[in-house]
Amino acid sequence: MPNTLPAAGNQKIKSDLHFMMECFRDMLVNLHETALAAQLPWINDIMKGEFPSDISPEKLIQAYSMSFQLLNMVEENAAAQYRRQVEDEDGSLAIRGSWGETFAQWNAKGKSEDEMKSLLGNMAVRPVLTAHPTEAKRVTVLTLHRELYLLLVKNENAAYNKAEHRAIRAAMQSLLERWWRTGEIYLEKPDISSERANVMHYFTKVFPDALQYSDWRISESWQATGLPGKGPEQANEFPLLEFGSWVGGDRDGHPFVTSDITRETLLLHRQASLEILRNHLMQLAKGLSFSAYTNPVPASFRQVINDCAKQLGTAGEKALQRNIGEPWRQWANIMLAKLDNTINEVNVKEGRFYKDPTDLMQDLSVLRSSLSEIGAGNVIHQMLLPLERLVRCFGFHLAKLDIRQNSAFHDLALTQVLQKAGLDDHDFANWSEEKRIGFLNNELLTARPFLPQGTGAGKEADAVLDCYRVLRQHVDRYGPEGIGSLIVSMTRSLSDLLVVYIWLREVGLLQTANWQVVPLFETIDDLQAGARILNAYLQHPVTRERILRMPQPVQEVMLGYSDSNKDGGILASRWAIYQAEKQLTAIGNKHGVALRFFHGTGGTISRGGGKMHRFMDSMPPATVSGQMKLTVQGESIAQQYANRITATYNFEMLLAGVARQAMKKANPAQEIEFPEDVLNTLARYSFEAYRQLVEYPDFIDFYSYATPIDVLENSKIGSRPARRTGQRTLQDLRAIPWVFSWSQARFNLTGWYGMGSALKALCENNKDSYSRLQASVETWPFLKYTLIQIETNLLNADKHWMQAFAEQVPDKPLGAALLQKLLDEHAEALLQIGALLGTPAEERRTTQMNNVNLRGEPLYRLHALQMDYLTQWRAIKDADTNESKALLQKLLLLVNAIAGGLKHTG
Repeated sequence: MPNTLPAAGNQKIKSDLHFMMECFRDMLVNLHETALAAQLPWINDIMKGEFPSDISPEKLIQAYSMSFQLLNMVEENAAAQYRRQVEDEDGSLAIRGSWGETFAQWNAKGKSEDEMKSLLGNMAVRPVLTAHPTEAKRVTVLTLHRELYLLLVKNENAAYNKAEHRAIRAAMQSLLERWWRTGEIYLEKPDISSERANVMHYFTKVFPDALQYSDWRISESWQATGLPGKGPEQANEFPLLEFGSWVGGDRDGHPFVTSDITRETLLLHRQASLEILRNHLMQLAKGLSFSAYTNPVPASFRQVINDCAKQLGTAGEKALQRNIGEPWRQWANIMLAKLDNTINEVNVKEGRFYKDPTDLMQDLSVLRSSLSEIGAGNVIHQMLLPLERLVRCFGFHLAKLDIRQNSAFHDLALTQVLQKAGLDDHDFANWSEEKRIGFLNNELLTARPFLPQGTGAGKEADAVLDCYRVLRQHVDRYGPEGIGSLIVSMTRSLSDLLVVYIWLREVGLLQTANWQVVPLFETIDDLQAGARILNAYLQHPVTRERILRMPQPVQEVMLGYSDSNKDGGILASRWAIYQAEKQLTAIGNKHGVALRFFHGTGGTISRGGGKMHRFMDSMPPATVSGQMKLTVQGESIAQQYANRITATYNFEMLLAGVARQAMKKANPAQEIEFPEDVLNTLARYSFEAYRQLVEYPDFIDFYSYATPIDVLENSKIGSRPARRTGQRTLQDLRAIPWVFSWSQARFNLTGWYGMGSALKALCENNKDSYSRLQASVETWPFLKYTLIQIETNLLNADKHWMQAFAEQVPDKPLGAALLQKLLDEHAEALLQIGALLGTPAEERRTTQMNNVNLRGEPLYRLHALQMDYLTQWRAIKDADTNESKALLQKLLLLVNAIAGGLKHTG
């Protein structure tokens, strides 16, 4: 599939955008906003410059924000329709990264049916939704987006007559009016409950249908590719697509995630999952209207029905009476009765409820066997299999809730515990690593806790212990499946991981709950030290004991894209992650443990975002075990999963990408020798250039004025603070607002700085190395992907607004010096990447250039307004007057509108 939309695709974008903008314009005219309607982009002849002074700025900003979001919607739909067209004309194998392409590759290499099915069935992939503060749009607005998208698709139906199309137009205008009257941004910071409600929408309304459609894509592609056999037929023969969440479990720098929030979230997940299963079981029961008079009923099936009905007592008798002569429905009624007992937590006795999903799967297997005996294979595949897959992928827990906390917080908490326990030498946070390890090893020899149940020890200690007590209570009541991993942010030593064993011991879970204790390597230094830390952890006796309890030994390791980027720049970050994957995999192989890499990616290129199939293909060879997790953050959730079609496509790109990499690991071939030594040098050059920038005297002062970071720190787009402790340092600033602020100012330097200097230095210092690098551009997926990603950020930067923002810096010599440094590096990077790839970006990246140009003039007008208000607000912001508050409100509206135009925040 081509990387660019053909002319027909671009024409569709133009026609659909014109239709939606006409609806928007007509809606505004109906509301007597004629002057405002005349300012809408793409359907009016407007030029760069200031907005008319007689129109409310707030209304203009909102109108442009909505316009950008309509454009994004149109582009999403055009891409989906283009994929359909390509698949119709050339088959599914023409879609890059698809199951069709994957199966065709396997077939060409002579893989057997059993080999392919075995690999698929052993895969386990888990997207993890987070509530990092990058989603600027309100949940209500996101819901309206989904309705508008469905109307856009509906409008494509050529079977509708003119009257029906007029009805669609009227419905769209009504939705646009509701959106217009709703408002764009959070007037108050969203609490965790509202963030949780947002992700729950995807878990409950989008993912169940997308899972079924995703499985259908696998089966359809298997047949279309001409592979032997029928492909996956049993629920466990398809990849395990699970889901995870950080909303209600991520405590790193988030004081509002309390133990009560975690308890509520775990229960909400369970209730929602059971309700989903009940609804699908009800649908199955409606469809099983097979008569015992026209279908032979297996004797064993009759016996099971009668036995289970007796166990259920009155409820069982009702289940039989409800559908006399329809045994398959009777069996579904019995399952519904047991599921109702499970949901309501009544009659929780053997045979009367489902203790766990395994019990439900056993009853479904009885149904499968009986249907198979009467030859109802189509019914099994179309009606039963989707429910079996829901049980396997969602269980009774919906999504696994990860628990994350910072290592420094744990250190302080344990210090408080030791002090409360009466230890004279209790300052654990300041002990040497050797002393910490000796102490922890000695403590882990006993099951004795430090403190009696319920004893308080200090703010941090109580927060940690209360969380683990909630986990214990949930496990005792419902089992461990609803909890994901215990993640330690800023893992810098073995002791950071062993401390988690102490918390588990304190609540009596160390020997029973086999959750993963997961290191999160975030900075460049931590990524480079990861293999050493993992080696020590995997050979630790407690870890070895826990691994031996696993059916298949696996260790999860999380890799941080955001902080490593903030630490060392884009190239050094990506290369450190690439090298870490190889080194960590070697350690896992040494200990006989498969690694499940957890990629902490965000929506922007600076934070690991990008096309999923290219991301997967760029992995180091033989490092993907078939198990993988990755975060989907903020705005990326809506971009990837707003509707079933888009969600299914992104699931396919992720699952098929993991499958291709896992097959390579299972069947290692002679890999191409890539010039990794050259990348080491290039990454070092890039790192040095980046550090020279951020360590430039008074760089933080430049950053504070040359970006709207002060506005973002007043925004209401997430429940978590922008800084970890409130200090005005680069280290304390979270990676998300760091990227967001540079993006808003159109520098985008987090996605390119250091690359131009590095390539220039390599070319000048070692032409042979440069030639080797250039020769591998088309054969090394990692290199090609990285270059294209960086170039995209370069093209999205805007030198005009870079200069305008730099002029905001009060220290004019500082502003001029750093601006020139940035402009020189930007020009050098574009030049060097173009030379390495063979042609300038303008000739290769036509779709990207069209994207930039389409948004250019509307963004120009918003930036001009932003610059005006930013100057006014900064002059009076410390006064805390009504005027300063009004200006800030306008700036927040502009942040949202510009983010929509750029299609990303942080």
